[in-house]
Amino acid sequence: MTTRRNFLRTMALTSAGVAMGSTSSLLNAKSYSEVVGANRKVNVAHIGIGNRGEQIIGDFAKTGRLNVVALCDVDMGAPHTQKVMGMYPNAKRYQDFRKMFDEMGNQIEAVTIATPDHSHFAIAMLAMSKGIHVYVEKPMCRTFMEAELMMDMARRHPEVVTQVGNQGHSEANYFQFKAWMDAGIIKDVTAVTAHMNNSRRWHKWDANIYKYPEAQPTPETMDWMTWLMQCAYHDYNIKYHLGDWRCWYDFGMGALGDWGAHLLDTVHEFLELGLPYEISMLRAEGHNDFFFPYSSTILFRFASRRNMPPVDVTWYDGLDNLPPLPAGYGVAGLDPNIPTTNQGDIEDTKLNPGKIIYSKELTFKGASHGSTLSIIPEEKAKEMGKYLPEVPKSPSNHFENFIRACCGEEKTRSPFEIFGPMSQMFCLGVIAQRLNTQLFFDTRMKRFTNNEFANALLSGMPPRKGWEEFYKL
Repeated sequence: MTTRRNFLRTMALTSAGVAMGSTSSLLNAKSYSEVVGANRKVNVAHIGIGNRGEQIIGDFAKTGRLNVVALCDVDMGAPHTQKVMGMYPNAKRYQDFRKMFDEMGNQIEAVTIATPDHSHFAIAMLAMSKGIHVYVEKPMCRTFMEAELMMDMARRHPEVVTQVGNQGHSEANYFQFKAWMDAGIIKDVTAVTAHMNNSRRWHKWDANIYKYPEAQPTPETMDWMTWLMQCAYHDYNIKYHLGDWRCWYDFGMGALGDWGAHLLDTVHEFLELGLPYEISMLRAEGHNDFFFPYSSTILFRFASRRNMPPVDVTWYDGLDNLPPLPAGYGVAGLDPNIPTTNQGDIEDTKLNPGKIIYSKELTFKGASHGSTLSIIPEEKAKEMGKYLPEVPKSPSNHFENFIRACCGEEKTRSPFEIFGPMSQMFCLGVIAQRLNTQLFFDTRMKRFTNNEFANALLSGMPPRKGWEEFYKL
């Protein structure tokens, strides 16, 4: 049976042949576009349809290029999933993504994944193994090994389009950073400070915790065992659900995994940082074995790359953990593009989420998401104004970029091959947070050289029975 997805897979491989200079009679890019059809719609299944899921579903709907054929959520009876179900009454409904893929795999061309961090891996791996395109919310996954396997699966399925949901990677900051680097404005970067100093959910919890929360009745409409996926069994408690999963080492990635993707994405890609050789906890206020510290300062050290010098990246989070600011910093404005989510709103405080980039000649400051950089102090910015190149406009936002890539019209800007190493950087940072120590990492062998406990955490706990298969796909 020839499905639309199988046709696209064949077309993608044909295009790959053109790119490789095959001498066989293959379609060129123009005829490819004509055959596929401009502005055609893509058959999509949305997985995770409440809260943040509802928001990205709305953003995808604005493209006007989706046929929503299936909706999947572990709690299809909850109030926060009802709105999306009402929007797509003809879409088939599932609580278990495995059943959805079994029954509808040939009808689904792409999936969006807006589930808790720990559950991204299994869904994405199964989708890619079936040749289905994947859009997954950041931070991509929860362990170093999961990121490694996801990148490997993407390499083995070149017909599959992948995109991680750091939306600013399709906005002005992405194009400005590249243009400024190409023009030699950003060069010889030696240090970067990234800061996210707003209140987080776990700041109200007791850091003297010595056990997991007590069991509570599971909502009647919820499939708790599928929510847990490969993770070790935990009794249901509301403190794991509705966004609170981000607080726990077992399920989330804390402030670093949540905000690092919106602050460090262009720095990591265009400075070609790769993996750090040292990760050091400089501060861990409220450290415990269960949830993230109230305040963290983490130093990541990166070696020289090609003709670029070594770089130190320092991460600050926590209400009382503000980074030092350079002279002439000015005001830290709140990025108007930050979406409202169920993870805790961002207040307009004296220092809003942002970054400071130090090079040998210039200093830059920037906010989060797609916000552009500015040169500081202001006097230096005025002096450099005549040297700044024109920055091209984005041809598509992050959601359009994914859909166009599914149709062979563009390439995604944040595929697994680009985002994956940064996701692994976050995983290394979380291991340092969990152990509250200094770690040295062999970037070639991909293992720690000074801590075997840390090496065990690269893969995390063994998967629960029945979930091993996703690590063998």
